Amino acid sequence: MTRMAVFGATSAIAQAVARRYAAEGAEFFLVGRKPERLEAVAADLRVRGAQSVATAAADLSDVHLHAQLVDQARAAGEIDVVIVAHGTLADQEACIRDAELTLREIHNNFVSHASLLTHAANALEAQGRGALVVLGSVAGDRGRRANYVYGSAKAGLGVFAEGLRHRLALRGVTVVLVKPGPVDTPMTGHMRRGSLWSTPERVAGDIRIGIARGSAVVYTPWHWRWIMRVIRALPDAVFKRLSV
Repeated sequence: MTRMAVFGATSAIAQAVARRYAAEGAEFFLVGRKPERLEAVAADLRVRGAQSVATAAADLSDVHLHAQLVDQARAAGEIDVVIVAHGTLADQEACIRDAELTLREIHNNFVSHASLLTHAANALEAQGRGALVVLGSVAGDRGRRANYVYGSAKAGLGVFAEGLRHRLALRGVTVVLVKPGPVDTPMTGHMRRGSLWSTPERVAGDIRIGIARGSAVVYTPWHWRWIMRVIRALPDAVFKRLSV
């Protein structure tokens, strides 16, 4: 039986992942900001076959709560999988005009993750096993005018996850960095959809496979690995003329 701690459990991708494990009778510790939404997610997982579901309502941007939340997650026993999936997506133009908003975005998508991942990694290292799933983004692969604030936070998160993986490689703990392309979720509801957009369910399937394989990096859908390889290879003189 799999025991999972899901931080940011009300996000669309986290819910889609949890549903897959619920069907296998997993046990869950869920953390989300809004109690009513959190309870709705918990109820849904119970109906889908979850063995047990415990919840804690908390704002994960408050780093002072992280140690206590990880301790709560461990209270019922060792954790097999930790998923860190909280975050925000502020408007880039608004961030350009407001440095405070820029700092808040970086805090939400990098600083708070670094804190929570540190506590979670230490817990898994102490038990000598487990998987730590970090929700990054292809936006972190190269800075673009359209989303460089969000992208810079995800770039930092990617390096942080890589360092954790290196540190924990001989400790029985795997670190899986997930890099989705654009996903149709409530957080991206204000954005125009395109042919390269994916769904939470598709991303969740790739995450499930990545956990099972112990993959270092999961681009999802798979074609984003090659798209981003091309984008990273473009000379700056060419790249800066593109509207991407």
